Amino acid sequence: MPEIFEDLFDDLGERVDKWYHLKRCDPNYVVHFDDNQTVTLSSNMPKMKSEIERFEGKDGWARFLKFMSEGQTHYEVSIKQVLLKDYPTFLSILKLELVWMALKIHVFDKLHRRARDYFWSERLRRAFTFSSMYLGMSPYRAPATYNLLQYAELAQGIWYPVGGFHRLPRSLESITKKNGGRVLYSSPVKRILVSNDKKREAFGVELENGDRLEADVVISNADLVWTYSNLLPRTSYSQSLEKSQLTCSSISFYWSIKRKIPSLVTHQVFLAKEYRESFDIIFEGHSMPNQPSFYVNVPSRIDPSAAPAGKDAMIVLVPIGHLHANNLSNNWEKIVSHAREFVLHTMENTILQPGDLKEGERFSDLIEAESMNTPHTWEKDLNLFKGSILGLSHNIFQVINFRPHIKHDTIDKMYFVGASTHPGTGVPVVACGSKLTAEKVLNDLKVKIPWDLTVRSNRPITVDPVTDPSGRTTTLNKMSKPWFLDFEEHHWLLSLLMFPLVVLFRLVSY
Repeated sequence: MPEIFEDLFDDLGERVDKWYHLKRCDPNYVVHFDDNQTVTLSSNMPKMKSEIERFEGKDGWARFLKFMSEGQTHYEVSIKQVLLKDYPTFLSILKLELVWMALKIHVFDKLHRRARDYFWSERLRRAFTFSSMYLGMSPYRAPATYNLLQYAELAQGIWYPVGGFHRLPRSLESITKKNGGRVLYSSPVKRILVSNDKKREAFGVELENGDRLEADVVISNADLVWTYSNLLPRTSYSQSLEKSQLTCSSISFYWSIKRKIPSLVTHQVFLAKEYRESFDIIFEGHSMPNQPSFYVNVPSRIDPSAAPAGKDAMIVLVPIGHLHANNLSNNWEKIVSHAREFVLHTMENTILQPGDLKEGERFSDLIEAESMNTPHTWEKDLNLFKGSILGLSHNIFQVINFRPHIKHDTIDKMYFVGASTHPGTGVPVVACGSKLTAEKVLNDLKVKIPWDLTVRSNRPITVDPVTDPSGRTTTLNKMSKPWFLDFEEHHWLLSLLMFPLVVLFRLVSY
């Protein structure tokens, strides 16, 4: 979603290419199955056509293009109606256009079930639904809306910032300092200062060392549930947040590999044999499957600066349930060890080619340095509530107005940004949220917003055109509006239908 970052830097009066350079990953992924079969996902449509037809037959390509057409609709509607708009009040969602939007982006259908309409093989259904884990959700629970993730990757490509993803926050820090901002490190916050008078205003923070920093407004970019529970006065609402549905956690390994392994590509995904059951274990059992799916990133394959010359860097992410009463007594050392051994064994027996290992050598022998994160370290070191790595889940009862608001409902001058507030999780989505928060703060302070909202919200979304192997651009058909959802002719009927539905959602969300 590079256009989001282009907009972000443009709003700051900067050109994104001045701060970092993007390289396109090719292929996007290699998806591995338990029987050693693979599917290569690519933004190169002739290659993609061959892969689709290999598993789906000749008519599979037409179905794939329909899948992409639907994904494009989901993508464009979601950006314009969700990512770039705030819904601060209950009344703000009582709009006729939101009824059409909800139906248009299939919020009431599920991602994997929807994939069955387009792909006949279970192999491709899995390959085109694992992306729900970007949101920390099961594809059997995630709304079908989120096939926009696969669309975005296939239509736009996957782009890597040379020097690592930390170039983005580092660039924003430099721009902050350039404009007179100050960044304090090693200054943990003990609590957010809130006045005790009738106004109930946030007016600063108190640090662990006792220092007080007063401010006109306070914006927390820490985990929202943790902020409500630890930095603000405890309330019934903060307690209810702790009962909200969370995204998963992960066991993540960071490995320095002592020599390059040519058979590794930048992004690889290994899917469990028991695909659905593995998600049930993670999201219902709050544990880790015996044979888990996992993701491998080798940044040094596309960016030589990610590792010393002649060596590789590798990141492995194994999804696991967040911390829960069911798993607190688990032997976590044993679980982490099993995850590590399973990953090493699987990679050694699937992707490594003759010559990658010397005689008598194991893949583990190539790891010369290692660090890791587990649900406990995510919680302890990064203040992620219950070790949930992506914050609150994105089910239909925890999005838009049902998600915690950008501005605190009862404490004035207190704002939030990050994965668990509107619009949601993921770096591009949080980037959109940061702009919404900035606009809210500036409006409340009666300060003119320095960027042009009209131009931004109506800016066309730039994507690489999908082409068939002959080189012709393939038209992605748009959905047409049914007669019974014509706003002008039937607005009274929509109002009657919508109001009880929204009231029901609101009651259930509490």
